[in-house]
Amino acid sequence: MKALARRRRTTARSPLPGPPPPSGAPGGRTRLPPEGSERTPPLKPLRAYFPILTWGRHYTRQTLSDDLLAAVIVTIMLIPQSLAYALLAGLPAQAGLYASIVPILLYAVFGTSRALAVGPVAVVSLMTAAAIGQIAQQGTMGYGVAALTLAGLSGAILLVMGVLKLGFLANFLSHPVIAGFITASGILIATSQLGHILGVGAGGHTLPEMVVSLIGALPQVNPVTLAIGIVATGFLFWVRRGLKPLLRRAGLGARAADIVTKAGPVLAVVVSTLAVRGLGLEAQGVRIVGVVPQGLPPLTLPSVSPDLIGMLLVPALLISVIGFVESVSVAQTLAAKRRQRIDPDQELIGLGAANLGAAFTGGMPVTGGFARSVVNFDAGAATAAAGAFTAIGLAVAAVALTPLIHDLPIATLAATIIVAVLSLVDLSILRRAWSYSRADFTAVAATILLTLLLGVEAGVSTGVILSIALHLYKSSRPHVAEVGLVPGTQHFRNILRHDVQTDPAIVTLRIDESLYFANARFLEDYIADRVTPDCDIRHVVLMCSAISDIDLSALESLEAIAHRLDTMGVTLHLSEVKGPVMDRLRCCDFLDHLTGRVFLSQYDAWDALQSRPPVA
Repeated sequence: MKALARRRRTTARSPLPGPPPPSGAPGGRTRLPPEGSERTPPLKPLRAYFPILTWGRHYTRQTLSDDLLAAVIVTIMLIPQSLAYALLAGLPAQAGLYASIVPILLYAVFGTSRALAVGPVAVVSLMTAAAIGQIAQQGTMGYGVAALTLAGLSGAILLVMGVLKLGFLANFLSHPVIAGFITASGILIATSQLGHILGVGAGGHTLPEMVVSLIGALPQVNPVTLAIGIVATGFLFWVRRGLKPLLRRAGLGARAADIVTKAGPVLAVVVSTLAVRGLGLEAQGVRIVGVVPQGLPPLTLPSVSPDLIGMLLVPALLISVIGFVESVSVAQTLAAKRRQRIDPDQELIGLGAANLGAAFTGGMPVTGGFARSVVNFDAGAATAAAGAFTAIGLAVAAVALTPLIHDLPIATLAATIIVAVLSLVDLSILRRAWSYSRADFTAVAATILLTLLLGVEAGVSTGVILSIALHLYKSSRPHVAEVGLVPGTQHFRNILRHDVQTDPAIVTLRIDESLYFANARFLEDYIADRVTPDCDIRHVVLMCSAISDIDLSALESLEAIAHRLDTMGVTLHLSEVKGPVMDRLRCCDFLDHLTGRVFLSQYDAWDALQSRPPVA
């Protein structure tokens, strides 16, 4: 009555029928848009594709200060890291710097994460080396062109996936597969850098090949290079664990101590470079970076050769998916800490634009990195502008600082890579997977072994196929529970787990999975095995509360079940069918041929069927 009275009062205040008065006229009302919405709808699609238009409107002086500080810290971290990852990919050192300038700027425009730092990362660099190492020889022009083409293909694939909103495809990479792949990749990356630590030439794309190559090269170990590599590696490990507590005990503030700790690799670069230059260690066989072109990233063009594109298409797809999964995982984690959201489909567009930018500016495939993004977040980056400022800092380094790294020993860069990637190695995933799920253990163990033994492409491809196969196997054998009534309630639970009431003439089966072609026959066999030997059964009730979908194959199986039960004098009933499933069933004649009824609840079925006397 109160609601009716309110409606009557509202109606009494409503204007009489007729043309509405003009906006702003006496008696007229101007409908304001909801708070937070825009008065100009045409800008909405633009903001969707250019997130910079959203956060850029609220940019303040304090935000600028936060972003600049974060950019300084991340730039210091990225200079040696970018050089190191270019080395890992088999490319000249400047390629790492180039891949960290324009791609970051493009992601700042198109990406939705405000903390993600885009650039070369360890796993993608390894996959890049594995993909193009079989096509061209390192150091040749063909090798560099292949890297540009790979970045361009990855960018195009990511852009297409973003426009078509195919971000969900990354869900086919399960966590065990990703964890196993990253762990195996970390081992491969660390092993591949041991040759630089020892000062020997060692190669190979699989762990056995690398180990055999290293053992064969041991007689040629350079003692000076080995000393530099061991000292640099030990120092960087100590920096990670011991420098910050030491600085804090010395009275330095937490923020300042953190900045100095993040700059640890730069200190290793400076000291080792000065040592090589001052002591003339290059003459003693210590390999150095050498001449790095001074200037901004050049304009480059990927190859359009059909043969090269055909050879790189599958690796580009794998790099795109792996890079996207790594990037979006980091972005979602950091966004959640600030109660922000990211758009996975727009992230595909942002990463695609970044990779295309790398392809046309002398770079290499890029994605969002975990370590640099966490540093960016912890340093207080408020918006994606922090990435743009980082790109500017790296551009300054490419123009002014490259002569200073001429004498930088390769062993120091290798030590930087080893220390960075060993944090990715997590063999405990094997123990956790074994204790929780044998199927997941199989997936993670197979991914690790195949990646180590056959290479990154074979490992991740097999891992994905194995994960899908295990999922299909598990879903083809859904959990089916026979349930009974919990005394004093209207709830039904598994008869093997709870003390429940049952009726010898009624069998209620709860299917805890949607029904589709892979598990339809399993349900047929299960019901036949349960009903055939028990002559007291007169009713079978399928409790459908967990069934979200029934495909055509499963529908035909239900019809076969109903017919088979009918010939045995048993009636088939359904209960707790979800609305969308019921809509599908009404579209065909299944309900017309159903021998029993469809009950709203399982208790209704129990109450109705118990009241019926058993059929003689």
